[in-house]
Amino acid sequence: MRALVTGGAGFLGSHLCDRLLAEDMEVICIDNLITGDHKNIAHLIGNPRFKFINHDVTNYIFIKEELDFVLHLASPASPKDYLNYPIQTLKVGSLGTLNSIGLALAKSATFLLASTSEIYGDPLVNPQTEDYWGNVNSIGIRGVYDEAKRFAEAMTMAYHRYHNLSTRIVRIFNTYGPRMRLDDGRALPTFITQALRGESLSVFGDGTQTRSFTYVSDTIEGFYRVLTSDYAEPFNIGSPEELSVAEFASKIAEAVGVELHVENKPLPEDDPKVRRPDISKAKELLNWEAQVSLREGLEKTIPYFKDQLGISDHLMDSSG
Repeated sequence: MRALVTGGAGFLGSHLCDRLLAEDMEVICIDNLITGDHKNIAHLIGNPRFKFINHDVTNYIFIKEELDFVLHLASPASPKDYLNYPIQTLKVGSLGTLNSIGLALAKSATFLLASTSEIYGDPLVNPQTEDYWGNVNSIGIRGVYDEAKRFAEAMTMAYHRYHNLSTRIVRIFNTYGPRMRLDDGRALPTFITQALRGESLSVFGDGTQTRSFTYVSDTIEGFYRVLTSDYAEPFNIGSPEELSVAEFASKIAEAVGVELHVENKPLPEDDPKVRRPDISKAKELLNWEAQVSLREGLEKTIPYFKDQLGISDHLMDSSG
């Protein structure tokens, strides 16, 4: 079996490459490294079943090998990134999806789209089920990501219905773990980095907005179960454990072992007030739910951030 992963040098993409290789597949990773990082896949270079191609998937994709799966993860994914690369985000969600799914059709391969909870926008229902259509500001600053993913989902279902292509859709909720970029702007890497540096934690708004956080191994397991299922309709993959951003900041400070100091900042435009998946469908059809608690996940993640920052436990103890 051979799989192609677009965005395979990114945080989630690299973990997915690891999982597919562990399932005895051959893996072709495509990434233009705008937000991905070669170091995320450095441990795979030299593996005879792994191949890396530096390529922008908004351009035509040529692959000579036969493929069984095409998994489209390429896209800036954090607000900081898609606000820095708004046009590229729209192009990878539209042209990138067209090229990736066209490749899947040409190779008679199953196509999996990595979508996002952001397609729900600033939701008017909580938790969000897969049949909720969302509340998205198409011309707001976050629209470049939200609408790119909504378009990608529409294209995926069009190819499924018109060409009878085998397709899958995963709606990812906030995921964390090793290989996250320290500067990607999202709450978890920002909070951990600030806490490790002894800085105040930047909480936007009053901190009452809610999020749920899923450890990367759980998300990747969800990906694999969706990929190997027979269901074309979207699946929410995320932890239903909801907590406020303020509560989350407190848990980060506790996990790092520092006293909590918060600096409140203005809430960004169109920032969702709530975010929590209803995973009834994944539990029933995939027998999937998150297994790693937030406490356990943070214990697995914080050492990676310490290593990236060059901070030893000795330095933390002496500074504390």
